[in-house]
Amino acid sequence: MPSTALRTWVPIVLWMAVIFALSSIPSLGTGLGTWDLILRKIAHLTEYAILGALLVRALSRPGLAILLGGLYAVSDEVHQHFVRGRHAAWYDVLIDTIGVTVGVVAWRRLRARYPASR
Repeated sequence: MPSTALRTWVPIVLWMAVIFALSSIPSLGTGLGTWDLILRKIAHLTEYAILGALLVRALSRPGLAILLGGLYAVSDEVHQHFVRGRHAAWYDVLIDTIGVTVGVVAWRRLRARYPASR
């Protein structure tokens, strides 16, 4: 049976790798105009909400989970700055950090409503 640390941190590292891989794609445009922008921002929010839930699950400290998720968002934007066809944007860091916060809140509410059986 894998250790608790392994079961806790491997999903986080894998999810961060997914975010990194998506950020490495030169262009994710769909050609849908305004809808393209809206869908991409919703995707940002969602992928970082998942990260936030995973982080608070591992850390049990909401503030630290939000801080680490926000720092990862900054590193993601720095990474995108060096990807051809992509650019870094402060508002994406904001959207990502809001996503992390949504994930943290959602995880905490789920845990409060459905506590783990002991």
